Amino acid sequence: MTGAESTGAGLAGAEGVAASDGRGVSIRVATRADIPALEALIARSAAALGRTFYAPDALAMAIRDIFGVDSQLVDDGSYLVAEIDGRLAGCGGWSRFATLFGSDRYADRSPALLVPGRDAARVRAMFTAPDYVRRGVGSAIMHASEKAARAAGFDALALMATLSGVAFYRGHGFIAAAGVTVDAGGIAVPFVPMHKTLHDPAGA
Repeated sequence: MTGAESTGAGLAGAEGVAASDGRGVSIRVATRADIPALEALIARSAAALGRTFYAPDALAMAIRDIFGVDSQLVDDGSYLVAEIDGRLAGCGGWSRFATLFGSDRYADRSPALLVPGRDAARVRAMFTAPDYVRRGVGSAIMHASEKAARAAGFDALALMATLSGVAFYRGHGFIAAAGVTVDAGGIAVPFVPMHKTLHDPAGA
């Protein structure tokens, strides 16, 4: 997960201005300049938090071939950065594009646009820096992503969870489907598709 300007779509109504969740986590829209640091964060996060869930070879190949930044989301303004005290703490976002998961390096991708009200928006590439786990980083990104997807007219979300992320997503109301495997350099890497219906916060 061409130098285009960010649209600010990731933070509904915020036009890319940083917003705090009240717990010291600030959320802003990612830019192209952030990508190298985000790629490094994702690799560190996956290696540290995934090692008890994946065999070493599967984890290494997933980091090489699957995990990472989708620059289409950065250019769309729907990929977000979380910071604590000005330091990079996590990343993730939502997507109006059909690709369900995978970085720019992943081959199975589609630029097709999803249809609000018919298709589920995607939750994409959520990773927390190892030093900032259990600090509300993932929850802040998820809240901002759900708010933006709802504002864009979507009433459901879908994602492809790593095994290490399943419990987090369940805690945020996602329902797991049967697990699948994805080929990464000839090695089968397990994932879990998950989905969630977005309810109107006003109860309407």
